[in-house]
Amino acid sequence: MKASLTERLRALPFYILPHHGISWVIFKLARIRWKPFKNFAIAVYTRLHSVNLQEAVIADKYGYESLNAFFTRALKPDARPLAVDEDDWICPVDGTVSQAGRIDHGRIFQAKGHDYSLLELLGGDDAMADPFKDGRFATLYLSPRDYHRIHMPTAADLVSMTYVPGRLFSVAEFTVRAIPRLFARNERVVCRFETARGPMVMVLVGAINVSATETAWHGLVTTNGGRIKKYGYKDSEVSLKRGEEMGRFNLGSTVILITTEQFELEPVIQAGAAVQMGMSIGRATIESARDLD
Repeated sequence: MKASLTERLRALPFYILPHHGISWVIFKLARIRWKPFKNFAIAVYTRLHSVNLQEAVIADKYGYESLNAFFTRALKPDARPLAVDEDDWICPVDGTVSQAGRIDHGRIFQAKGHDYSLLELLGGDDAMADPFKDGRFATLYLSPRDYHRIHMPTAADLVSMTYVPGRLFSVAEFTVRAIPRLFARNERVVCRFETARGPMVMVLVGAINVSATETAWHGLVTTNGGRIKKYGYKDSEVSLKRGEEMGRFNLGSTVILITTEQFELEPVIQAGAAVQMGMSIGRATIESARDLD
């Protein structure tokens, strides 16, 4: 659905808001441990957002040391069982499918009337983008009420991580429809992996209030003076298992999973569908050259 006039007007303030300044303030406030403040903040947050704490390791909302600890809460070990078939790649997050489907000659569909460049999304790296120019993608939106940890769709070796600076537009449904190239304009962390079925990329897209992305191997990924920063891991032997935590957000944001064209998304992975970490998102249809050696 194309953005309405009301949605376009609602999105206009995001062009002039001091995104990083607001996010810096929220970053600091969310880490205050003073009990009266953090309990008040958590109480307000849970009134605004319906959070299911029965599946959390700590079910008492006031049992967290800060609002940020509450955001990034762990779930009970059996709360998100993984798809039984090991060949199935699992959904990396809880959330909602924003869009999913085929990458059309290097263009990714955002919303009616809007698409954006895969190359731009990946920070202008031609070599990284080339295997995926006709591939598949799934854009997965995490709302404020969702579980905010990100997990591996399949076992993989980390090849590289790229921090790409940018804006911090909201990634709410109305802004995605109203703001062109939103995901390629926002700050993001691009993680390139090699799996037994070929290459895979996971893009962790920041948003307003969500400028603090963490990865399991690096920790907090901070800004770099407005410059792209690349980290190589080929010699570091960072290997992650299927279902293992690979990162986390504060509040909610978006993960974009990118695969080659030899991948079939599950039919249920379509715009508007609710998803949970651990459910099948699809499977690769051929083995990689590495697997065939």
